[in-house]
Amino acid sequence: MPDLRRVANPPSPFESRHVEWDGPPPEVELEVYEERAKTIITENASPDVGFRFGINPYRGCFHGCIYCYARPSHQYWGFGAGTDFERKIVVKVNAPELLDRELARGRTGGEGLALSGNTDCYQPLEATYELTRGCLEVCLRHAQPVSIITKGTLIRRDVELLCALSREAPVHVWISVAFSDDRVRRVLDPFAAPVDARFETMRRLADAGISVGVACAPIIPGLSDAMIPAVLARASAAGASRAFMSLVRLPREVREVFEARIDEALPQRARKVKSAIRQARGGAMNDSRFGSRMRGTGARWNAIEQLFDAQARRLGLQRGEIEATSAPKPEPPKKKKRQLSLF
Repeated sequence: MPDLRRVANPPSPFESRHVEWDGPPPEVELEVYEERAKTIITENASPDVGFRFGINPYRGCFHGCIYCYARPSHQYWGFGAGTDFERKIVVKVNAPELLDRELARGRTGGEGLALSGNTDCYQPLEATYELTRGCLEVCLRHAQPVSIITKGTLIRRDVELLCALSREAPVHVWISVAFSDDRVRRVLDPFAAPVDARFETMRRLADAGISVGVACAPIIPGLSDAMIPAVLARASAAGASRAFMSLVRLPREVREVFEARIDEALPQRARKVKSAIRQARGGAMNDSRFGSRMRGTGARWNAIEQLFDAQARRLGLQRGEIEATSAPKPEPPKKKKRQLSLF
């Protein structure tokens, strides 16, 4: 397995210079940057994303998933998309305060709120900062519908809070499980929760009465597509009611991180995996589309979709996306009947 604690960042398109180390790069240490943000709710207008409103209490993610599509966003802040994304984490310390203010102004209009569309809201720093928990407490006060997607087991801490919120507004949790084999997970999701721990998290949420689903995301052709039946079967047994999948996409900087690490960690499979991704994407490695439109092309992708759909139907799993369910609209008040006058 490659040493992921050495500085390694692909060149940024926003920087005119790139550092090449003369000798072994230095070891990577966690650096936390506290920020008082000006706003917290982001609005997405793209039809390719399954939700309109979302919040991200953190920028960057300790989990270090080598395929993460959010890596290039770290470059907007002067950081790198490689190890900087994993170890230079920005913390929006006033996230709950901002969310309370924006919800009080009717920012979402009762539409669902997604946590988080970019980086994991239950990454390890949440244990210290409790920003996601604080945001959920705000959502409870405002009866705000919520959808959560995470790989983190820390969500178990908030089961009672999620139950309380679910009594006031729709709540749905997606647990992301891309691999059934933990040996593969350790290469691609090196600092995220083990596979067994994620299914146990799913079980605890379902046992508490919280709506939970499994996200087979991303599907990496030639590596994880054959694991779909096992992932869906274990999710169903753990109490999941819904499932969705998405195909891996590798923007330039992400592709450099992804290919460098699988070349080193999986040298005998790397060429096959890269070829399979191109086949599923019609010759490309990247596609900017998300959600229901984030699909591949050709016979290989068709076979993956058929496999997923067949297994989901067999297990009784409803196919969905990361949409944040909205609160049901109240019925308009009935007009009072006017009493007729005798005169």
